[in-house]
Amino acid sequence: MSTKTKKPRSAPNDSPTLPAPLNLTATAHIEVEAGGDGESTALPRFQMVAYTGGAMRIAGWKFPVVIDLAGMSIPAQSRPIRFGHDPLSGVGHTDSIRVEQGKLMAAGVVSRDTSAAREVVASSKNGFPWQASVGASVEEFEFIKAQQQVTVNGRQYAGPINVVRKSTLGEISFVDLGADGETSASVAASAAQESGDPDVTDHDNDNDEPNTPTSPPAAPVAASAATISDIRAEAAAEIERIAAVRRVCAGRHPQIEARAIREGWDSQRTELEVLRATRPTAPAAHVPDNTVNGNVLEAACLLTAKASNVEDAFDPQTLDLAARRFRGGIGLQELLLEAAWANGYTGRNFRDNREVLRFAFGRGIEAAGYSTIDISGILSSVANKFLLEGFFSVERTWRNICAVRNVSDFKTVTSYRLIGTDQYELVAPGGELKQGTLGSEQYTNKADTYGLMLAIDRRDIINDDLGAITTVPRKLGRGSGLKINDVFWTTFLANTSFFTAGKNNSLTGADTALSIDGLTKAEVAFMDQVDSDGKPIGILPALMLVPTALSAVGSQLFKSMELRDTTASNKYPVSNPHQGKFRVEVSRYLANSSYTGNSAKAWYLLADPTDLPVIEVAFLNGQESPTIETADSSASTRAS
Repeated sequence: MSTKTKKPRSAPNDSPTLPAPLNLTATAHIEVEAGGDGESTALPRFQMVAYTGGAMRIAGWKFPVVIDLAGMSIPAQSRPIRFGHDPLSGVGHTDSIRVEQGKLMAAGVVSRDTSAAREVVASSKNGFPWQASVGASVEEFEFIKAQQQVTVNGRQYAGPINVVRKSTLGEISFVDLGADGETSASVAASAAQESGDPDVTDHDNDNDEPNTPTSPPAAPVAASAATISDIRAEAAAEIERIAAVRRVCAGRHPQIEARAIREGWDSQRTELEVLRATRPTAPAAHVPDNTVNGNVLEAACLLTAKASNVEDAFDPQTLDLAARRFRGGIGLQELLLEAAWANGYTGRNFRDNREVLRFAFGRGIEAAGYSTIDISGILSSVANKFLLEGFFSVERTWRNICAVRNVSDFKTVTSYRLIGTDQYELVAPGGELKQGTLGSEQYTNKADTYGLMLAIDRRDIINDDLGAITTVPRKLGRGSGLKINDVFWTTFLANTSFFTAGKNNSLTGADTALSIDGLTKAEVAFMDQVDSDGKPIGILPALMLVPTALSAVGSQLFKSMELRDTTASNKYPVSNPHQGKFRVEVSRYLANSSYTGNSAKAWYLLADPTDLPVIEVAFLNGQESPTIETADSSASTRAS
């Protein structure tokens, strides 16, 4: 069986990982008989057990090989029948191939008019025991190690052994000697042949011994004797050629050996190919790809500006090329020149800066039909990264105490606080559910747009200032974060109408200072809050929001197991009843004098924002962070 390994499933040292084309010869029982119509023109037919399902010793494989017929793919169209796997020595074709009881069965017609076909029929009449060799491609094989066992084709085998798990049947050939010697092959001649056919003679189809030669009439024997002698001489010469090829290869060059046998090489040509194969080869050389592309330029900009976490954004090859290609960093002019060169610019310097900009931004090269680097995308991507660095560098306490709402437009939206008349009502048997309400507490919100324009003008380019796309966007990002804080804390601290004594959510007095007693009083007041029906709201406090002056005290109340009182006139508390209860959030805006309602002593006990938020922030389409929008026509950038 001629094999090629395409994707071996396992490849231990004792099994070839890429075996050369081999002849894995299976045993076969072959019969050739007349067609059923009894006409003189009927072609001889054959039947064969093409493969018995057993293990074989194959050249190029250290251990035996068994083909798993369950994994063999058999094409729907007929398969060619050849002589010795030679495409030029056709014998016939199949019209039936099946797997039966762990064996590969085939039947067909001796349909080729070749000397090989005549040799097969004539030699079978004379009792020659033909065998079969199955040609297929090996797509997956498994090596079974020693001390292991495997069941294939209904039989159990002990390792070491190779199991061909997936293969595709290509062709079947008549051969004189196979690797599996358990079966034999014979040919029964066609009945009712024309007397003028010297190669095929009459045969009794009811004979149960297909290996038994018949005695043809004297005239046909005399007429075919010379032809049979010639065919046998050719077969003997072929056997001698194959033996010479194998002696030259000596089992060390299975690929060359298989090709030489398949293509009819003589020993001299085979020896020449073996000499070529044994010549020392030059060492392999790895030529890295040093092409500068958009990713390389973007990485170079981030490395130059000392951006954080650059390794997470690019693969090692890109970072290595950017570092080697732009040692010492990349400037804005060099960035634009690299983009212009990639887009077809032929100049070598930045003197004609207008032309460089035209090519860098992809203008004026429509006739060339290509553009390999998008400088606008690089500028936007780099600027966005530094924009976000600046945005996340400022305080974000607001994000931990509020609820976030997504809106799709800039219209005013109304939200309802889900407390109050939302309790379930008893449903009588067979009765219907009563209509509920959302409660009487509601509030409104509205999204708006904030932004700032950043222009990369001619001065930045002439000054070769890369900071136009690195430092400035970082400042814009920081400004975005500061603006959100400004809007949020301005709204939050204007809370005199929300936190009132009438709503039982505001406490004043000396005993409300942040301490164990003050926190206990605030906790009691929070848990005693009621809804519009006078019933408990059922929400527990979870956060403690404090200004910077109370940060240390808040951390002590949250983390310390003990708080000792060193005064001699009061109680001496030891355990901290509030340890681990309320997560501390600190904001520098609470005591800042620029905001109405500021205080360095006021602090807040809040519910988890997912349960009952004290304040809500709305973002258009959920976009919380600023983004960069570019306009190529003016080479300007806008952050919003």
